[in-house]
Amino acid sequence: MVEVAYDDSGSLQVDNAGEIVVYNPGDIAWVLASTALVWIMVPGVGFFYSGLLRRKNALSMIYLSMMTIAVVSFQWFFWGFSLTFSDTGSKFIGNLKHFGLKGVLEQPSIGSSKIPSIVFCVYQLMFAIITPMLAIGGFAERAHLGPMLAFVFAWSTLVYDPIACWTWNSNGWSFVLGGLDFAGGTPVHISSGTAALAISIYLGKRRGYGTEALAYKPHNTTYVVIGTLFLWFGWFGFNGGSALAANMRAAQACIVTNLAASVGGLTWMLWDYRIERKWSAVGFCSGAIAGLVAITPGSGFVGSLLRWLRRFARCTFFLTYVKVFASHGVGGVVGNILTALFAQKSVAHFDGFTEIPGGWLDRHWVQLAWHIADSAAGLGYSFAMTTLILWIMHYIPGLRLRVSEEVEAAGIDESDMGEFAYDYVGFDVPFTSAVSEQRDPESQYLKERSSSGH
Repeated sequence: MVEVAYDDSGSLQVDNAGEIVVYNPGDIAWVLASTALVWIMVPGVGFFYSGLLRRKNALSMIYLSMMTIAVVSFQWFFWGFSLTFSDTGSKFIGNLKHFGLKGVLEQPSIGSSKIPSIVFCVYQLMFAIITPMLAIGGFAERAHLGPMLAFVFAWSTLVYDPIACWTWNSNGWSFVLGGLDFAGGTPVHISSGTAALAISIYLGKRRGYGTEALAYKPHNTTYVVIGTLFLWFGWFGFNGGSALAANMRAAQACIVTNLAASVGGLTWMLWDYRIERKWSAVGFCSGAIAGLVAITPGSGFVGSLLRWLRRFARCTFFLTYVKVFASHGVGGVVGNILTALFAQKSVAHFDGFTEIPGGWLDRHWVQLAWHIADSAAGLGYSFAMTTLILWIMHYIPGLRLRVSEEVEAAGIDESDMGEFAYDYVGFDVPFTSAVSEQRDPESQYLKERSSSGH
C-alpha cells in the first residue's frame, strides 16, 4: 500500500522504502499537462500527412494516428517502458525489471527525482507513440493497414526503445558519454526520419512515377494547417515538459520552441515566395515544423538565440532542397550539431540543479564529436533495423506491407477501409481536358472505374 501524505506547503510526501520523498504538485501537474499536449500532436501528424496526400488516401493517415496510439500504449505497458528505462539495464537496452509496469508507481523516476515514476512513465509514453507515427509517413499511399499493427509494435520494440535507452537512460552509452539531447533529436526525429527513408526504399517507386499522375498538390491545405497548429501547440509540452518540472528551464524551452517555429516558418515561406511569387501556407507549415524539429534536442540548453537563429536560418534554406526525410532525419541531425555548438551550462542550470560542461560556446570542444557519434549511430541503427523488420515481414504470410498497383490506384481508403474522408467523393474527379486525361494514367484509371460501376 502506498503511503501518501501532504506537508504544510501542500507538497506530496511518499514513503519510499523508509525514506520520505517529497514531490511538488506543481511539477507533477506540469508534466501531466505536457503529456496531454504531446498526445494531441499524434492526430496532428495524421492531419498533416492526410492533407498532403490525395483524397483517396486521406482517411487512412488519420486512422493510423489512432491505431498508433493504441498499439504503442499496449507495447509500452507490456515491456516498452522497461526496455527503455529500467535502471538495471545495459548500455544499449534495458531489461524486463518493470515488465507490465511492475514497480512503477510512487518511487522517484529515473528521469528526475522531482516526479514519481508513474508520471514519468506516462509522459515518456507520448514520445514512444509519436515516433513511429512520424515514420509511418513513409508508407503513405502504398501499404496495407493491417500489417502496420505488427510493424509498429516490432519497430517500437527493436528501434525506438534501444535508441531512447542509450540516449536518456542513465546507463545508456550516449548519456554516460555526455550527449545532450533534451527532448528527442536522435530517439524521435533521426530514428523516425531514417525509418521513413528505409520504408520508402523498401516499397519502391510509386505508381505513375515520372508521369503527370504524381504531379498533384496537397488535396486539403486546411488539414495541413490544422495538423501544424496541433503540432506547434503540443510542442510546448514536448520540449517544455522535458524539463520534468515547472521551472525556469521549462519556460526557456517554451520560449526557444516558439521562436524556432516562427523563424523556420517565415524563412521557408519567404524562400518559396522568392521562387514562386506566392505566399504558401504549406511552405510556412513545412518551415515551422523544420524549426520545431531542429530546436528539439537543444531546447533546454540553448541561450544564445541571435547567433543560433542566424545559423538556423541558413540550415532552413538547405532543408528546402532536401526532399527525403528532410524535416525529421536531416532536421534531427542539424539540431544535434547545433546543440553541440551552442549549448550553455548556464542555461541548463536554469532548473537549479543540472550541471553540464556545455558546448562550443563554453569551449567544450569534444561535445561535437559526441553528438556526431550519437547521430551516426541513430541513423545507421534505425535504417538497418527498419530494413530488417520490413523484409522479415515481407516473407511472412499476411504481413507483406506493399500493396498492388491496382490497390494503389484505387486508394487505401477504398481498398483497406471501405470508408472515405469525404462521403461525397470516393475517387478523384478528372477536371482536365480529354487529352490531359489520356496523358494522366491515374485519372484515366479512375474514369474507367467510374464508368464500370465500381
